[in-house]
Amino acid sequence: MHGEGFFYQAFVYLSAAVVAVPVARRLGLGSVLGYLMAGMLIGPFGLGLIGEEGRDVMHFAEFGVVILLFLVGLELQPSLLWDMRRPILGMGGLQVGLSTAAFAGIGVLLGLAWQPALAVGMALSLSSTAIALQTLTEKRLLNTDGGQRSFAVLLFQDLAVIPMLAVFPLLASGGAGTNPAAAQEHGASWVEGLPGWAETLVVLAAVGFVVLAGRFLVPRVFRAIARVRLREIFTAAALLLVIGTALLMSKVGLSPALGTFLAGVLLANSEYRHELEIDIEPFKGLLLGVFFLAVGASVDFGLITARPGLTASLVGLLLAVKIAVLFALGRLCRMGLDQNLLFSFGLAQGGEFGFVLFSFASQRGVIPGEVANPLVAVVAISMAVTPLLLFVNEKILQPRFGTREKVEREADPIHGENPVIIAGFGRFGSVVGRFLRANGVETTVLEYDSDRVEVLRRLGLKTFYGDASRYDLLQAAGADRARLIVLAIDDHEKIMGMVETVRKHFPHLQILARAAGRIQTYDLMEAGVAHTYREVFDSALRTGVDALVLLGGRAYHAHRMARTFHRHEEESVRALSGMRHDTGAYYTLARQRIEDLERILLSEVRDPGTCRDAGWDVDSRREQATCPQEKE
Repeated sequence: MHGEGFFYQAFVYLSAAVVAVPVARRLGLGSVLGYLMAGMLIGPFGLGLIGEEGRDVMHFAEFGVVILLFLVGLELQPSLLWDMRRPILGMGGLQVGLSTAAFAGIGVLLGLAWQPALAVGMALSLSSTAIALQTLTEKRLLNTDGGQRSFAVLLFQDLAVIPMLAVFPLLASGGAGTNPAAAQEHGASWVEGLPGWAETLVVLAAVGFVVLAGRFLVPRVFRAIARVRLREIFTAAALLLVIGTALLMSKVGLSPALGTFLAGVLLANSEYRHELEIDIEPFKGLLLGVFFLAVGASVDFGLITARPGLTASLVGLLLAVKIAVLFALGRLCRMGLDQNLLFSFGLAQGGEFGFVLFSFASQRGVIPGEVANPLVAVVAISMAVTPLLLFVNEKILQPRFGTREKVEREADPIHGENPVIIAGFGRFGSVVGRFLRANGVETTVLEYDSDRVEVLRRLGLKTFYGDASRYDLLQAAGADRARLIVLAIDDHEKIMGMVETVRKHFPHLQILARAAGRIQTYDLMEAGVAHTYREVFDSALRTGVDALVLLGGRAYHAHRMARTFHRHEEESVRALSGMRHDTGAYYTLARQRIEDLERILLSEVRDPGTCRDAGWDVDSRREQATCPQEKE
């Protein structure tokens, strides 16, 4: 691609991305699927806007995968890996191992040799990190049991890509590390023609150099470059590090991704970690986008339309095998049925790294092109149907089966009765409970997270395991004779259910409920809860007070302004809650309340009588002589 051809191709790729990705995100499909669909549309099997040169773009865009693995390494601090070693190595290792074995066995039964069958099994064992994490985050399920275990498995899969890329050249016919095309692309290998022992020494020396340089040399180099205070030089140095490491690994016959990932892990604790992420992130995003566009353009719709039954069968087989393996693994790890369904359906699709592995294996002769091309289409289609799988799980399976799962652990027997019951003892409820205890008020704490219960007990805090939404458990906790109940969990729907239970069976209890924002506050007020507390409102207001003081304002004046702001805000919430469903009237009154508050606060700022506010400041005694009111 030269001259006008280059600009035309760039225009086509960027136009497809700019149009398709926002549409896909709007539909809840994610950016990866947007890039894939855009590539399918502009490719030679779609509108034909790009042709065979798309393969050249694929080679260039694969550098985005190398950068991605460098950034993954930067995120994986050794301490984090050690803390999560059991779920990562346990569930993640079993999932990849069992899925690889299952798909490799099917490949052998279908007539493949064991080498390509094993490569296909490894590529299909991976799931889409981008789609799974995005879905769990959007649905606020990442902190659930299924979400945390999904994250651990995805993390292991990302790590497993490195050894897979290293093993693939060994599976090529003849055991050659790379094919002639790959060798021509990266230049002659330093280990070509060397005896086995010498090749091993060269490889170990290269890896050792990367380890030592990442540990001792690179941080000093970046420290020196940072003193220059030129952002573009730091960015150039970051790219030089990635490219240099990838080139070194290629020269010794290893995967470029292996070296860049290792370099990223070694720099994870560096003081320049965040600068490296910020500088390289745009290149990673753009190159990965181009890579997925090229993958989408390479999907051969001719193969799909020629054999639609085979394609549909392969997609169904991929989803069925992975769901079966994931579900069995979830049962083995004693996951609840609802969480296991989320875990199984959320990770059932093929992954974006599958495209990388199929492309890598095809270039090096591990998997024949007539096998790799249909499987690329199968992986892309499996990713595209993920939203449908999650919809089936959420709307059909969970209501029928998930909610019938019984709690595996019985609620703790509760001893003693206290005037206050606290439901949930996380970052919100723990502050309330500790404050009351410090003031001599005993509480009965109910917490549904068994791990948190054990931690709190080690800290000397009396906590009982149980679901506070259950009427019998509230009764056992002494709700008949308690005076207050604090609903401090972070699940709004569950809080609303608790409110209904408490108002129905224990109407004498005063309810103090946590709310995420105004919408949740309105729901609670409509349910008859008089005491609601937005979880970030008070801390945000206290931050504003400190900001005023740091800007030179008087402490008492800032606190008095905060009290006025707080009082006016609570009045606004009560006034607006009754018209939340009348959009026009709601926004009219909201604007009026904002203007009223600003006018009240500005009038107090201009009040010359605020000189007495100095009484709250540490250094106010030095300035009292200048205050006429204080002199009197």
